[in-house]
Amino acid sequence: MVTVKQLLKSKGSSEVWSVTPDTSVYDALNLMNEKNVGALPVVEDGRLVGVISERDYARKVVLLGKSSLKTPVSKIMTPRVFFVEPHQKMTDCMEMMTQKRVRHLPVLDGGQLIGIISIGDVLKEIISAQETYIHDLENYIEGRGYGQ
Repeated sequence: MVTVKQLLKSKGSSEVWSVTPDTSVYDALNLMNEKNVGALPVVEDGRLVGVISERDYARKVVLLGKSSLKTPVSKIMTPRVFFVEPHQKMTDCMEMMTQKRVRHLPVLDGGQLIGIISIGDVLKEIISAQETYIHDLENYIEGRGYGQ
């Protein structure tokens, strides 16, 4: 099974986009749109302090009639952050996402933010691993051996 580290490597870019607690919600949304992501880590003094997602915006700004131009990220971010580490497997991530009802998990290595993964990333890897496993089993059953 693929690890978080392998998933991050396969995603390509090692750049992690983030915002600070005093960033306006509007600017955070612009960054999410520009980078085509659904959530951003919130970092202060090099430390992960929260996550802001499209869901946070919809529920805590739009529905409450707040201004995204005037509201800082700190007022709507999710401060209790669940995270994973590079050595963890995709099944660990899926279990955490399901139990904690989150769609994005920051990746910390020694306390340093090195990436963020989405439920889509995890599902894609799990499905790919299962397809490979099924293919290998079919080859084995048909007498062709593994990996052919």
